[in-house]
Amino acid sequence: MRLVIVLMILFASTITVSSNAQEYLTGIQWQMPPIIKAGATDSQPPSDAIVLFDGKDLSAWENGEKWKIEDGVMISGKGFVKTKQTFGDCQVHIEWTAPTPPKGTSQGRGNSGIFLMGRYEMQILDSYENETYFDGQAAAIYKQTPPMVNVMRAPGEWNSYDIIWTCPRFNEDGSLKSPAAITALHNGALVLNHFELLGDTPYNRPPEYTAHESVGPISLQDHGNPVRFRNIWVRELVPPKGEKTREPFIRKGKVETPIEKSK
Repeated sequence: MRLVIVLMILFASTITVSSNAQEYLTGIQWQMPPIIKAGATDSQPPSDAIVLFDGKDLSAWENGEKWKIEDGVMISGKGFVKTKQTFGDCQVHIEWTAPTPPKGTSQGRGNSGIFLMGRYEMQILDSYENETYFDGQAAAIYKQTPPMVNVMRAPGEWNSYDIIWTCPRFNEDGSLKSPAAITALHNGALVLNHFELLGDTPYNRPPEYTAHESVGPISLQDHGNPVRFRNIWVRELVPPKGEKTREPFIRKGKVETPIEKSK
């Protein structure tokens, strides 16, 4: 019985100490983040995703009638395709495979590209045992940076890109306020870590920023190679929402102490 009483006293003292523990509070009243349902696998779209291609039709794409579908796979045809819907900050998932047997070398082998906002290219290329200039290989931001690693699978095997895109911002006078940035995984490996783009990604001149709308289409390139695509989806990114109701403070028990601003 004595042991039980001792344990109860210790437990009560623990509660007292924890109730008087110091706690930092931000002073921000956050809204509850939306609840979404995850996909059945990491490659399947979560419930809030906009599906751009699920193997059935190309109705989400302009010029889709000039590409074709075989066995639930989208095959590069004549001319670019671009989404009818436009996007700003977003998460993009896309799976693709290079033609097999492989034909050509360097930029002439399994070449395509995904263009964010229709003008900033992340390269699609058969870079499996196929040398080319490094800032033009698979997962490069074209003519700006190579990927950190080459994690390309062999032709005929499926590759995945998972892209986190932050679009550029412009001032009212058209000058650049903040550059575009991209984080990307190729086959699950991080290849671009918040890389800040130098501008657009042309072949024949240096990159530059020209003011444009805050949203734009996602485009896929026709480079004359029958690259195949599947399971394409996008999520629009909305920052958490909250309202600052007071300055940050420290609470210890019932005592609240404002945090002094550093001078």
